[in-house]
Formats: sequence, C-alpha cells, structure tokens
Amino acid sequence: MDSKKILVEVKDVRKHFPIRRGVFLKEVDSVKAVDGVSFEINEGETFGLVGESGCGKTTLGMLLLGLEELSEGQIVFDGNAYSSTNLKKMKELRKDIQVIFQDPYESLNPRMTVGELIGEGLRIQTKLSKSEIKEKVQDILKDVGLAPEHYYRYPHEFSGGQRQRIGIARALIVNPRFIVCDEPVSALDVSVQAQIMNLLNKIQKQYSLTYLFIAHGLNVVKYISDRIGVMYLGKIVEISKSEELFNNPKHPYTEALLNAIPQIDEYEHKQNKILKGDIPSPVRLPNGCRFHTRCEKCMEICKKEEPVLKEVGDGKVACHLYN
Repeated sequence: MDSKKILVEVKDVRKHFPIRRGVFLKEVDSVKAVDGVSFEINEGETFGLVGESGCGKTTLGMLLLGLEELSEGQIVFDGNAYSSTNLKKMKELRKDIQVIFQDPYESLNPRMTVGELIGEGLRIQTKLSKSEIKEKVQDILKDVGLAPEHYYRYPHEFSGGQRQRIGIARALIVNPRFIVCDEPVSALDVSVQAQIMNLLNKIQKQYSLTYLFIAHGLNVVKYISDRIGVMYLGKIVEISKSEELFNNPKHPYTEALLNAIPQIDEYEHKQNKILKGDIPSPVRLPNGCRFHTRCEKCMEICKKEEPVLKEVGDGKVACHLYN
C-alpha cells in the first residue's frame, strides 16, 4: 500500500440473505452475497470494483452506504466504525458518504423539480435559507455542466446523460468526502459514458473526492481507477494497480474478464479462450476455490482448499498458482 491516508477500511465483511420456508418461515439456507471481503481505499483515490452480475458488487456498495445491515465484519470510515443499525452515527456520516446510482431514470423523483432534488440534502443537513440553498444548487449545476435555469425543470425534460449529471450534483451538494459510484455509466450511450467519466475525473480533483467505482467490465474502470479489485462470487480474487492489472493479470478470472473486452482489430485480440459457463449459485458454493468449476488452470488443490488473498508483487491475489 501507498503511504497515503486510508479513508475507508472493509474488514472481513459478510452479507448473507436468509432463505426462509415453511409455515413458521424457518431459515433453511442463505444467499452468500458478500462472503469475507477485505480491502482499503486511500483518501483521494478511485478504487474500481469489477465482476460479473451476481458477484456481490452492488451489495457491498450498499453496505458501505449503510443501506444494508452487516452480517459479520466491520466497515471503518476515517478511523470510525459504523453500521446501518447505528442510526445516529449514520445520520452524521450521510453528508460525508454519498452515492451516484446506476439508473438516472429510476433514481430521480419525477414529481420533484431539479432544484428540489438537488437541494434536498441541504434542507436536511443544514439550516440554510431557501435563497441560500437555491444559490448553492445553481452553482453546483454549473459545475456538472448544466445551466442555472434548469433549477425549475423536471427530470422528464432531460436526456439520460443530463439526468446522471443531476444525480452527480445531488451527491456533491452536501460536500461529501467519499462517493460510491454504482455503475454510473452502464445505462448510458457510449458517447455519453465518456462525458460522464470525464466529469467524474474533473469533480474528483475539484472537490478532493474518494471514489468506489463499481462496474461490470474492466474496460469501463481502466481510465478512472487508481487500483482495481476483482470480485467473484462474494469474494475479492485480485487487487492491483490499474496499469499492472491490465499488463500483468494474475488471477485466471481477471484474465477472462480482460479477454471479454471487445477489440476493434481482430488481429490484436488475445488468443486466450473466452470464459465459459455460468457463475455458480451463491447459495450452494463450490468446495475449494470458487472459480475452479470454470477455470482451465484448475489443479486438485483448487477443488479442496480455498485460496487466501495474499500479497504477490505490488498487489494481492487469491489463487493456488501463487502458493
């Protein structure tokens, strides 16, 4: 790790959703959405989190936001542990920890004006007057590439990219330190994705922000992340600096994700085989390494013993190939 200050610590975090059946709704099993995840995010950096659908990325983001209750483990922000059950602590942290949601169409209340949507955080967290709130909202609209007169309009009057800018402004208005970006560009056109990514880079420098950037594919996080964590079936399988991850991936799953990135020139496309098969059920997890059912480099030990995330070079990897 760098000698920078650690802002967020995730310590052996687990989130299991109970499965209940019968007349008395007895718990018979559980969905292991997040199952023993640990990492740190330095102040001022962007930590990318990638993996297939169902691997637990968004659930982990909700835990960091305090919108889901921890089953086990601990989350620490700036030296202080917190959880969704500590309502007083969570209220204090709301202005420091914000979120940009995936869907700009579903995340904005259609009955509220842009001014009301963005200014809501200030009305709850501060004692500013209506005129002061309006002034701050119009200033933040300019920062995200919108016009002050948009203050009076409704979400349906905007395109998807503009709506996401409104969502970004809503997150920024309370002057947070940490933002969870939950796949903020996946619902947008490719050309608009680039604009939003550039905007996120710009406001990060302007507002001294720290990001957790959640995405499906490595191609999306490549240009925005300082470090990247690769998640598979509730576990982190590799953590590395962005450039190192792309140049020298260590875990077979990371290699498969890189091979899945579309290439313009077919002759430049890597000749490694594309990952086959579906992700196993998070209810009945495979024995040993969770990736062994889809891994072409699988060894006998992989079927019996679960690998531990350990330091390899400048990063970390959970794979028996490095034991």
